[in-house]
Amino acid sequence: MSGAPAVAILDYGSGNLRSAQRALERAGADVTVTDDRDIATNCDGLVVPGVGAFAACMEGLNAVKGHRIIDQRLAGGRPVLGICVGMQILFERGVEFGVEAQGCGEWPGTVSRLPAEVLPHMGWNTVDAAAGTMLFDGLDADTRFYFVHSYAVQDWSMDTDGSRIDPPKLTWATHGGPFLAAVENGALAATQFHPEKSGDAGAHLLRNWVRSLA
Repeated sequence: MSGAPAVAILDYGSGNLRSAQRALERAGADVTVTDDRDIATNCDGLVVPGVGAFAACMEGLNAVKGHRIIDQRLAGGRPVLGICVGMQILFERGVEFGVEAQGCGEWPGTVSRLPAEVLPHMGWNTVDAAAGTMLFDGLDADTRFYFVHSYAVQDWSMDTDGSRIDPPKLTWATHGGPFLAAVENGALAATQFHPEKSGDAGAHLLRNWVRSLA
């Protein structure tokens, strides 16, 4: 697609790659699904997907040196978008079934089981979008997105008081209790829900992100 932003979806053994590819292509990106380090490092935007268990996703990510790719991109201010478990592994650690696994550590926090009677949290839910958000720009407050997960980050502990960096924009949702539905932090952004499965709302959000790459 001539003139379209080049987006790479990092293939590290996690599923759901083709639906994300189609959604990003519809959003206006020229998309490659790859585990090639040079392509993933140098493209306009990198998408880190993820389904399944936190520990298994980290094992796959480490196998393709994905953590280094993410670090290198962020050091150069190049955009990264995490989706679902691809968001979760950006945090310090995950705890599932009593097993703790180390994440990428781009953000502080722990991914833990939601305190809800019904799990997984599967289906449509609204979010409380952050003020000044780029991802949710132009979307109504009652817009719903599609979630499939039992674990999430339920508190935020990064202290930016007195810092020269802009504080991250935090978007929350509720299922049994509040949890992070999305984070925007400079070049690094992520959603707990699946925008590629969220119909018109998800398509709008992906267009917002793809346009930000220009």
